Amino acid sequence: MTSVTAANLTLNFGSKFRASYSLANGLSKTTQRKNMENGGLAVYFGENLAQILSQKIKAVYPKFDTHSYCGQIAESTPNFGYSQRILAHANALNELLPPDFRRAAEILVAILGEENPNETGMFKHFYWTLPLAKYVEIYGLDDFGASMSAIEEITKRGTGEYAVRAFIKKYPQDSLKTMTQWARSSNFHLRRLASEGLRPKLPWASKLELFISDPSPVFAVLEILKEDEVRFVQRSVANNVADYLKVNFTAAKELLARWQSSQNKNTQQIIRHATRKIKI
Repeated sequence: MTSVTAANLTLNFGSKFRASYSLANGLSKTTQRKNMENGGLAVYFGENLAQILSQKIKAVYPKFDTHSYCGQIAESTPNFGYSQRILAHANALNELLPPDFRRAAEILVAILGEENPNETGMFKHFYWTLPLAKYVEIYGLDDFGASMSAIEEITKRGTGEYAVRAFIKKYPQDSLKTMTQWARSSNFHLRRLASEGLRPKLPWASKLELFISDPSPVFAVLEILKEDEVRFVQRSVANNVADYLKVNFTAAKELLARWQSSQNKNTQQIIRHATRKIKI
């Protein structure tokens, strides 16, 4: 078995993921999924990643069976695509971490390391957190508080935009309350998550139908973010509004009409980005 480190894999994965993500907006879900699975990303989520995660987990949880983990992934994933491999990692983690979810979540949060201070790098340097988020999404669904705390910590490095959607669907009001708090956070990764997680048509994610007929709860979160100075957050808000222009044109148009009177340059930038492909 060849030893690997995260540094050996991050550069190519980051560039491939960003390219795939930028192309996904506007494509059908079928095309998005096909591009994702066949875009060469799966190779980063096999036994190589199992070795990386094993090293990290073993350092904080010595009982972790690294041999079993790497063996399971090596045996099960060769013919899997990207999403199947991430799921395989989550399932293997569930078998080998403590059965108590809160204890398991503590271990995974403990391996995250320093927060990401940059707008970039969530996929280049922290792609390895994606299986951790998937584990929380699947196995933490009955523990809203511990799971949202874990998603928050993961997002400060990588992203919890996919994992959080399961909790939005099961606990809509509690999730909106938490995401409103994130929208006011000093951490711009959490502010972005407050918007990105609520997008109705997030690339590579199932459609979030919950607020399409009445997007006012989502728009209340976007109102908090409409003057955000961080471009990373602005683009998410704009993409969220652009999604709603496709699924509830009238409501999104009314929101943009209210924002149009704003003299804030950041709000105007969001409007321009949201409407770059859709005439209103």
